[in-house]
Amino acid sequence: MLELDNIYLFFLILPIVSFLYSSVGHGGASGYLALMALFSFAPETMKPTALLLNLFVAGISFYYYYKEGFFNKKLFISFAISSIPLAFLGGTIEIDASIYKKVLAVLLVFAILKMLNVFGKETDTIKQVKLWQGLIVGGIIGFFSGLIGIGGGIILTPLILLLHWGKMKEAAAVSALFIWVNSASGLIGQLSTGISLSKDSFILVAIAIIGGALGGYFGSKKLNNQKLRYILALVLVMASFKLFFT
Repeated sequence: MLELDNIYLFFLILPIVSFLYSSVGHGGASGYLALMALFSFAPETMKPTALLLNLFVAGISFYYYYKEGFFNKKLFISFAISSIPLAFLGGTIEIDASIYKKVLAVLLVFAILKMLNVFGKETDTIKQVKLWQGLIVGGIIGFFSGLIGIGGGIILTPLILLLHWGKMKEAAAVSALFIWVNSASGLIGQLSTGISLSKDSFILVAIAIIGGALGGYFGSKKLNNQKLRYILALVLVMASFKLFFT
């Protein structure tokens, strides 16, 4: 998998991607998928590798956000109940890569507009998530996550903010664990179909962890909400552009 032209450039960019995503509570699968496509990775290795990287980077990010007291257990459970089994189901299904990349790229445009306050500014009034809302949102994102090989946080975080279900750092903490469980479930679903992980994938994990650890630390402790909003918008723009054109 790693016998590629410009592989050292890939090694250089990978921790930057994991840093940006981890700083806002994301695992970075959409960024990894786009990066791997750009560097012509074999299609059969991209999806499981992205989910594997998600497990480590999102796990690190969650640790830092949890340590700082931003995790809302009730909010997480409302989404995870339905997302975990449906992420597994999605992981067992294969679809055309070009279709899911372009669909996700278009969806991310709405998330970018929200992060730039086009849909209105963040409010201090937090609404309670109803059970049926959590089940529907979690289920749809979970299935979609397993299907295309992401954790779903890049969709869940903007939704939490858009619907006023939580604040920025609270959304980051919930999304980080949400990404972790969906990535684990989706990866198990893929492995159950006979897909295997390359040993080289763990070399990428070691590199991504560097950026993920730094991103989780600075995102949870050093960066304020305003900076996080702009960083997330930048991440979404990058992911949307790369997914659409690669």
